[in-house]
Formats: sequence, structure tokens, C-alpha cells
Amino acid sequence: MNIRAPVLNAKAFTCVAALAACALLSGPIHAQERIVTVKVSVNTAGLDVGQPAGARRLYSRLHHAANVVCGHGMRVGLQAIDDFAGCVETAIGEAVRSANLPQLTMAYLRTHTLQQATTHGIEVPVLMAAK
Repeated sequence: MNIRAPVLNAKAFTCVAALAACALLSGPIHAQERIVTVKVSVNTAGLDVGQPAGARRLYSRLHHAANVVCGHGMRVGLQAIDDFAGCVETAIGEAVRSANLPQLTMAYLRTHTLQQATTHGIEVPVLMAAK
């Protein structure tokens, strides 16, 4: 990672944040008294996440990753994820929160309410909340 290039830092941070959110907060799957964490890497290559179009593409990738992680019928041991929609919402919300990118937050708010953002700890700048 080149720490002199702020765009690369933002991309690398977003990738790590998305991965961490999907891994840690997508809802662990309990299998025979074990907790299994599923991780999916989200690629930010070719995206300028500081621009609306790039942030929307990243949001789409996060949504896809959450669907993979929480996927219908995904089984670990003998137990499947009971709440697919809740798992997806948690994974996406936590990924957006941990990335802390204004344009990504805007992409999230296109399909979610301010209350949902607050539930996941997503910081919404005052100017965004006023719109």
C-alpha cells in the first residue's frame, strides 16, 4: 500500500472496512456450539469512492457480498442462517459505518432511512440529514 496516495488509502480502507464488517457483524452462524465467521473480500479496484458513481458501485458490491455471506440455504454444520434479511442489513450497515465515506453513506441513504443508519451507527453529516 502506498501511503502517499490518499485515493489508494481510501480504497484500501474501504476494502478492509467492508471485509471486517461482513466478517464480524453479518451475524455469526452457530453450528454445534461453535461460532463460524464467514469473510468475503470486497474489491474496490477501479472505483473512485469519493465520487457518487464510484460509491454507488461500491455499495452494490457490498450488497452482493452481504448476499453471498448471508446466502439463502448457506449451511455450516447443520444449521442455516435463520434471518437472511436481517443478516444482509447488518452486514451492509456495518460495512458502511466502518468505511465512514460520505458518498457511500449517501448511496446507503438512497435505500435506507436515517433511523436505519442510526441503528447501525452510521454517522450522517448534518447537511445530508437535512435533505
